[in-house]
Amino acid sequence: MTQFDPGENSASIASVTDRVRPVRIGAPVIAAHFLGENAAFVGAEENVFLVSGQGEVTPAAVHGGGILCAASDGARLVMGGDDGRLVSLDAKGEVTLLATDAKRRWIDNVALHPDGAFAWSVGKTAFVRSGRGEEKSFDVPSTVGGLAFAPKGLRLAIAHYNGVTLWFPNMVATAEVLEWAGSHLAVTFSPDNKFLVTAMHEPALHGWRLADSRHMRMTGYPGRVRSMSWSAGGKALATSGADTVILWPFGSKDGPMGKEPAMLAPLQARVSAVACHPKQDILAAGYSDGTILMVRIADGAEILVRKNGGAQVAGLAWNSKGTLLAFAAEDGDAGLLEL
Repeated sequence: MTQFDPGENSASIASVTDRVRPVRIGAPVIAAHFLGENAAFVGAEENVFLVSGQGEVTPAAVHGGGILCAASDGARLVMGGDDGRLVSLDAKGEVTLLATDAKRRWIDNVALHPDGAFAWSVGKTAFVRSGRGEEKSFDVPSTVGGLAFAPKGLRLAIAHYNGVTLWFPNMVATAEVLEWAGSHLAVTFSPDNKFLVTAMHEPALHGWRLADSRHMRMTGYPGRVRSMSWSAGGKALATSGADTVILWPFGSKDGPMGKEPAMLAPLQARVSAVACHPKQDILAAGYSDGTILMVRIADGAEILVRKNGGAQVAGLAWNSKGTLLAFAAEDGDAGLLEL
């Protein structure tokens, strides 16, 4: 793998590496989120590491084993583990047990709703607990691969083999199934509630326009897509899985149908994580060689945040104001960049 040398493109690449506050987690990390103004680095096992803006690290014990999934809405971080427990962590570091699987099976998917509801899955069963504490469950034909709440109403997308089931937990109506052959994993609704996209087990995305279930084939990736992020306003979907950031256009009523994606920030390394800025048309991209770039979507201009030479980037997150970027590599080497 060729090493990335900013000198090759020094005319176009500025660097802010000297403004990064290093954070030493000291344990493998699988994801980065924010809880209020504290960064929350999710460890591969047992602990979440809360980091203040000054770089002070406070571990919080959340599981008795491996942490398999995590989702945050900025106020709470909800995680499932191989100990069969679903737990929540708040910005103060307080841990709450939300659910325990009766058979101690793995809880490997989780999703949060703005009204306080949350969803999780065990095997073929998806569970939803409303903001009022009512719990319901739904079985799909095969193991659940991913969960996502629609931005409007209480509607849950459950990804599984050969498609996605759309379930309204508060309605008696039959669940709607969007079919497409293959194994569907991570799933996401567009912010305007018009499109649904899954990352597949094969190196591809698949999408549907929800108004008419029209298919959107989003292929051409050399590797599996493990990270997806909607741009501010939902006009584009940034994804990992290639040696550039793949950016699919969603600004029109047809979404990416018949259109080519934009390809930004090419490197001789695979993109492993993407995180779009919450307010501006900027994104952060992490790579398999440890490089992190900030990229302006309009023209692809790049700023170097972290040089290569380390482990693969595992997590990227912006705080709600877009003034802080948190990042972590798989080996726990992390940092904070204040903008």
